[in-house]
Amino acid sequence: MTSWLHPLVATLLAALALPRYSLATVFVVALLSGTLLPLGSEPAVFGVITLNPAQLWPVILAATAGGTVGGGITWAMGYGAERAYERIRERATRESRALAWLERFGPKACLLAWLPVVGDPLCVVAGWLRLPFWPCLLYMAIGKFGRYVLFTTLLLWVFPTSA
Repeated sequence: MTSWLHPLVATLLAALALPRYSLATVFVVALLSGTLLPLGSEPAVFGVITLNPAQLWPVILAATAGGTVGGGITWAMGYGAERAYERIRERATRESRALAWLERFGPKACLLAWLPVVGDPLCVVAGWLRLPFWPCLLYMAIGKFGRYVLFTTLLLWVFPTSA
């Protein structure tokens, strides 16, 4: 199945699939998916929990931490992009409705960072608007924690799979 992969990549993927690295793997996958990269962390979370149900809360916490760090990185990217933009061009006099909405709700809008498609750009815009980093990160963490609790609950008890 992995014959098309470079041998080094295949070896790395095989190592990351080992149980002793499962939490680190979930953290890294969630971190990457918390950035603008088009990646979802749920398959890694579901896979680890399915293989080892006793790891439910550690996996949820690792995914939450990774996704939150990824959101923080994305916030910093937006902050840096805004600073670069300001150096090149004057700020536009009119702001879009989305920017006005985000400014109105402030860091609490980062609760929605868990949403597919709009969540990661929301973190970028929060950084762009220079919303306070730590409150944004806190709300990102709360939203992402809720996401993983909801999805694992759905996976394990609402739509269980038979092995």
